Amino acid sequence: MKKIVFLLACFVSTLSLTAQEKHAYENEVRDLIRQDSLIKTRKDLILFTGSSSIRMWTDLEKDFPGKNVLNRAFGGSTMRDLLYFADEVIVPYNPKTIFIYEGDNDLGFANATSKQIIASADSLLTIIRTKLPATVKVYFISPKPSIARWHLKEQYVQFNNDLQTWVRKKKNVYFIDVWSKMLNPDGTIRKDLFIEDGLHMNRKGYDIWRDTLRKYVK
Repeated sequence: MKKIVFLLACFVSTLSLTAQEKHAYENEVRDLIRQDSLIKTRKDLILFTGSSSIRMWTDLEKDFPGKNVLNRAFGGSTMRDLLYFADEVIVPYNPKTIFIYEGDNDLGFANATSKQIIASADSLLTIIRTKLPATVKVYFISPKPSIARWHLKEQYVQFNNDLQTWVRKKKNVYFIDVWSKMLNPDGTIRKDLFIEDGLHMNRKGYDIWRDTLRKYVK
């Protein structure tokens, strides 16, 4: 009898610990939600979300003056992370346009395959199409090249090709190529576009993104 009670206690304890486990970006996403009171208007809102390359775009509003842009990127997220938090960082804002930057960390450290990332993107798009108007335009920004992850070039090129192919089959979904814009004419990477870590962009890098995305931010 004592053994049964002990085993039951262990089982309940395990369930309790599991219930208390949080997603790695739970607190950061909660902090983003707390900032919602600062949003002046949600009319014609253009949402940017994804990983740190968007999160660190601190001049986003200045780069697109006169546009109601909102940054809801978090951490060093992956497509699966964004899928997990879609109901928190995408759906509530009812945006007219969504810009998504994911895939970089999926390939860079999560060891996800192109097929797995596309599957997550497809599930994410299903949520968007189910819970938001069909007129919402969704732009997937290609993972960028970087000094730190140049050794994974072939995987990045393959994923960008796969992403572009997948996007072509979807309505009101588009692919934006920033990869080629950040290379030299000979196909090598422009090292002047990055900060010291060789992964994240400096102002020159964001200038390229601004100029590339400008015609879509409307």
